[in-house]
Amino acid sequence: MAFSVNTNAGAFAALQNLNKTTASLNDVQTQINTGLKVASAKDNGAVYAIAQKLRADVAGLSAVKGSIDRASSGLDVAIAAGEAVSDLLIELKEKAVAAKDSGLDTASRNSLNSDFTQLRDQITSIVNNAEFNGTNNVKNSGDAIVAITNDTGSNTITVGAQDLSLAGTNVSITAGTSISTSALASAAVGKIESSIANVNTALSTLGSGANRLELQRTFVDKLSDSIEVGIGNLVDADLAKTSASLQSLQVKQQLGLQALSIANQAPGTVLSLFR
Repeated sequence: MAFSVNTNAGAFAALQNLNKTTASLNDVQTQINTGLKVASAKDNGAVYAIAQKLRADVAGLSAVKGSIDRASSGLDVAIAAGEAVSDLLIELKEKAVAAKDSGLDTASRNSLNSDFTQLRDQITSIVNNAEFNGTNNVKNSGDAIVAITNDTGSNTITVGAQDLSLAGTNVSITAGTSISTSALASAAVGKIESSIANVNTALSTLGSGANRLELQRTFVDKLSDSIEVGIGNLVDADLAKTSASLQSLQVKQQLGLQALSIANQAPGTVLSLFR
């Protein structure tokens, strides 16, 4: 090969190899900095597109978790109200049965009726205040509780309203029900017994809905975790391997610099021909 001071083929070759090493070193340093082997579309377009689709799925599942949590909280409030109404009905039955005794004196009967009235009206107070995030599942014409269950929002779990108000679907006693006489007390007992059975059925429905939401929440958590792991398998860098590559490339870069230095010095040897 001709010896030329205008064209240094050796330096060109050394520079090309050094540039390749530097580019690889930059890639490795980026992986170490980000923890990702595919941080952008230019790293691997197909893998990046798949990862982005999966990230969108995870984002959708995050919204699902929020929806289920809100629905669960709403059901918790409804169940608490239902349990309170059930307890009140039991107390009302006790008062009504006691008032059936025809031998009661007026003062005792009035006392029982006063207690009965207070407990009866407390049902209305509980039902009206059993609201969460603007949703009341137990009032008359109450709201159904709905939660989305998939990342597109196309599937839902719905728990219907359970009317626990006075004179409503499940509670037979009315705002005017009293036990001021033995006959009225006897009639009240029958209404209260049917109300207790209806409220317990409503509570069973609410409890089943709450359990279903809890199961769905657990599933969504596992699904989201599985997708996250899948994304990691696609784009996460193996930092142990990357660290080893970094050291290797740093050595290659140093050697490349030395090779380029030697190649650049080669044309200088032509001066010895003129001595």
